[in-house]
Amino acid sequence: MNQLSGGQAAVESLKVEAVEHVFGLIGSATMEMFDALYDAESIRFIGVHDERTGTHMADGYARASGRAGVILAGQNGPGATNLVTGLAQAAAAFSPVVSIAGSLSSAHVYRDAFQEVDQQALFRPVTKKTWTVTQTQRLPEMFREAFRVAMTPRRGPVQLNIPRDILSETAEFPDLQPPYAYRSQSVPAGAADAIAEAAALLRTAARPVIVAGGGIKNTGGHVAVLQLAEALNAPVVTAPGHGDAIPFGHPLNAGQMGPRGNPVASRLAQEADVILALGTRLGFNSTFYSYDNINERAAIIHVELEPTAIGRYFPVAVGIWADAPTAAQQLRKALADLEARAEVAAWTRAYQEERAAYLEQRDALAATDAHPIQPTGLFKALRDVLPRDAAVTLDAGTLCLQATDALNYWEPPCLFSPLDFGLVGFSFACGLGVKLARPDRSVVSLMGDGGFGMTLSELSTAVDHGINTVTIVMNNQCWGAEKAYQRDFFGERYIGADVSSPPFDKAAELYGAAGYRVERLPEVGEAVAAALKCGKPAVVDVAVDPAALYSFRRDSFKHRGG
Repeated sequence: MNQLSGGQAAVESLKVEAVEHVFGLIGSATMEMFDALYDAESIRFIGVHDERTGTHMADGYARASGRAGVILAGQNGPGATNLVTGLAQAAAAFSPVVSIAGSLSSAHVYRDAFQEVDQQALFRPVTKKTWTVTQTQRLPEMFREAFRVAMTPRRGPVQLNIPRDILSETAEFPDLQPPYAYRSQSVPAGAADAIAEAAALLRTAARPVIVAGGGIKNTGGHVAVLQLAEALNAPVVTAPGHGDAIPFGHPLNAGQMGPRGNPVASRLAQEADVILALGTRLGFNSTFYSYDNINERAAIIHVELEPTAIGRYFPVAVGIWADAPTAAQQLRKALADLEARAEVAAWTRAYQEERAAYLEQRDALAATDAHPIQPTGLFKALRDVLPRDAAVTLDAGTLCLQATDALNYWEPPCLFSPLDFGLVGFSFACGLGVKLARPDRSVVSLMGDGGFGMTLSELSTAVDHGINTVTIVMNNQCWGAEKAYQRDFFGERYIGADVSSPPFDKAAELYGAAGYRVERLPEVGEAVAAALKCGKPAVVDVAVDPAALYSFRRDSFKHRGG
């Protein structure tokens, strides 16, 4: 038995989980835990400037590493409330973030004490589970449960509230058990009859399409998908935000589908007679829940690890509750004797010709001579200069939405975006977490000027901890998505749409980072290449045409006749 304070027991629990990085902001409510972290040589503490951005870092770390990301809010009350946006974002991405916050002393609850807020109620809607620890002796148990729930499919964020008195009390603890002593690692395979039924549909398909989503990307399952696609000779489209589910260069990769995808992939989903949905909900970003974006007459084979997602938005011919890569392997074996069919070959050959023409046209139509800089020209310049190992993080907003399928993603996983939460102010902080998880890779974060202004202070975090990412600020001096709606649907009655910012390259230099300013497109490649090689966190401030705006959610304003 070991005599430990609650703070020491909490940190020992993190060690047992092999946690290597903790993101956080110190506060008086968890000082015993921070004091224990001081002696924890195996854990690197990354001090942040805001709990929200720290949560984005933990989120990016989790997505890039496949392990839980840990955020520690040192203060109850405002320190805890600042976590909410980041946890809601992580929940939308099914990202396994373990969030820890100090909490009010147990004796002060329900007394309107200083910084009192009901944290248990606060976090419940934005996490998989929320606990408030009631006994010091139970801290290891609560940490085990937190990591288990966060990492159990479908993964997601959890919240652990620890009252001050629980951390300061001492108790006797047995030697802590390693995770393998209490955590299952198995995943479900598809039922044999469902696999057989799905294989029979695929055998007779004339226009088969595979849709690969987060269940492929987040499991590193692209090899299984591509083996199946090659056996079927079927094109693969990816769910929006998961354009890196399979490598860009594969001849069966059609890119991202749906209202925000490219026209080739979107047409495939609209015309396919059999759709094999692997690890995707076929949800909002993929379909807008509309048969405008998916063939109403197609037979859908829906493979999902979350059983409630199967057939939720569209009726399915076969529903398979299974790990998506495992089911793909099962289907490949069931189709081992499949022979090539002329109609499928013609379908796929036509797609490949269309895809090649689309990619050629994408380059040809890029505005490379325009001034001010146009998004199409910027994205072509980035395609030319970004290394193949680059991991790209994106924000929400009009320019980042235009970038989603305009860049090439070679080595999965390498695209990290806000997904369904549509959060502005995510990308830079997420990129810092991705870089810590994958220090071997170049990390490039795209943001608008509004979003980067929200998170500028984390340049100190990047510099202090040597987290050398490159942030490209697409500076159009406005909140672009909303300004586009005001332009297109509200008679150019602009209010709150314009943004004023300092020169971000100069601001970066003041923080001790490297800064680059780009006014003309030919300067982009040189600036980004220099930023990637400079050995510091870097910011490239790119002046983009403020008029280059696009209304993505036109469907939301049909009532205005636009």
